[in-house]
Amino acid sequence: MALSWKLVIDSANAATLADFWAAALEYEVEDPSALIEQLLAAGHIGQEAVVEHRGRKIFRGYAAIRHPEDPFDQTSGIGRGRRLLFQDVPEGKSGKNRLHIDIHSEPGGLDKLVARLEGLGATRVNEVDQGPAGHWWVMRDPEGNEFCAT
Repeated sequence: MALSWKLVIDSANAATLADFWAAALEYEVEDPSALIEQLLAAGHIGQEAVVEHRGRKIFRGYAAIRHPEDPFDQTSGIGRGRRLLFQDVPEGKSGKNRLHIDIHSEPGGLDKLVARLEGLGATRVNEVDQGPAGHWWVMRDPEGNEFCAT
């Protein structure tokens, strides 16, 4: 049986980076506000654990996105499928990512994909040309994390 997993990405601003990646991948930002209200009402967490982002209560320093077709828990908003969790860390990015995301375009649609990603805040780093094997762009998200648009 396959195991469940999520990819956790360190960040300086989890909510903002989650917004970027949700738009880039056409995923949904998880909404934990119902769970947060329950935890606050029961006294299990205090207001210091919560911030508001885009009109929703979220956990301070954390934000997640999920594939829109995957199942999720109605109370917590937590996805049970393809999911990325962003968590704030005190240290900044110091080197090349050892793991990165590749975003695949529709056939013949790489230029359109790259332009859309730049419109969301990504930047081009360099184009890689593999001749008959094709080409792709190495890009950076708004916090400098490398990814490829292919």
